[in-house]
Amino acid sequence: MLSDTSLYFLERFMNTNGPSGFEFEAAACYRQYAETFAHAVSTDVMGNTIAVLNPDAPFKVMLAGHYDEIGFQVTYITDEGFVCFRPVGGVDKNTVPGMEVNILTQNGPLPGVIGRKAIHLQSQKERDTPSEFKDLWIDTGIEDGAKVKELVMVGDAVSFRTNYHRAGENRIISKSLDDKIGAFVVIEVLKKLVPMNIPVGVYAVGTTQEEIGTRGVKTSSYGIDAQVGFCVDVGHATDVPGTDKKTAGDVKLGGGPILTRNADNNPVLVGKMMEEAKKNSFPFQLVCGGRPTGGTDTASMQLARAGMATALVSIPNRYMHTPVEICDLRDVENAINIIAGTIASFTGRETFIPGIDGK
Repeated sequence: MLSDTSLYFLERFMNTNGPSGFEFEAAACYRQYAETFAHAVSTDVMGNTIAVLNPDAPFKVMLAGHYDEIGFQVTYITDEGFVCFRPVGGVDKNTVPGMEVNILTQNGPLPGVIGRKAIHLQSQKERDTPSEFKDLWIDTGIEDGAKVKELVMVGDAVSFRTNYHRAGENRIISKSLDDKIGAFVVIEVLKKLVPMNIPVGVYAVGTTQEEIGTRGVKTSSYGIDAQVGFCVDVGHATDVPGTDKKTAGDVKLGGGPILTRNADNNPVLVGKMMEEAKKNSFPFQLVCGGRPTGGTDTASMQLARAGMATALVSIPNRYMHTPVEICDLRDVENAINIIAGTIASFTGRETFIPGIDGK
């Protein structure tokens, strides 16, 4: 079971704001928590936060979970005080009108709501067509347009309103579970390994700018130069109406973390993870992913320097890239157990050459 300390950190972490390129609040929360148990913690120029166990060990294992989130950015402020914006990352246009947001100004968050012409005033074509972002605006409720211009600056980031809460014993609902839940798994794996006296170095990295091109992990992977890498992200739960399991796989909330078998994933490393899970009766679910390669930090880790043996571990997620994603804490705990157990089995002499060192 996750400890009360871990769950308290998770709630604080989920209630931070950090659209891609503006991850400062999330990074600070991650860093402060990691400093209570990691051997070394640093944040680099890209905003990646790197917590390390055994920094002098020659054999290095990198863990990556991105703590940036999709959101918006201010592009223009009208004389009346309406704030125009653009998307940052893959925001679903259908979910945007009426959404409550926070404009992350230099003086702190400024609440607002995304406005659209009321349905009563729309033509039938407008009702049937998702709004373009350029036709929407943020209304702060402030009457004086000049006052809004004093508070808000072009380029300010905009995040979904914080909304983390528990649903029953196991489910959690929040914005930005993609992928703060992955970054949470990463740092909890490191925490679990601290008392185990393992012979390898472990680098738990909260990465930045994944949603706009896996940018932060590229620089952190290059700097760490690890032999092995685990990426923890979210994956699509297909236990909802209308999902084609023939293409997306059969994935249930609470069914265990997702292990992926495709070109991003080293077959020797994935085999070791499956062995660890089966040996300890940790549930997991298998998919081959929605594409042969790419889409997460995994591919960028794999291609860093001379290459890294990589594995993607995904937490099943309903309603990805909306303000109300849902995950299950049992999947989170089993992901931590599988990854930590696999790393604890390393001697530091492993190699991961497919077809020679494994199956």
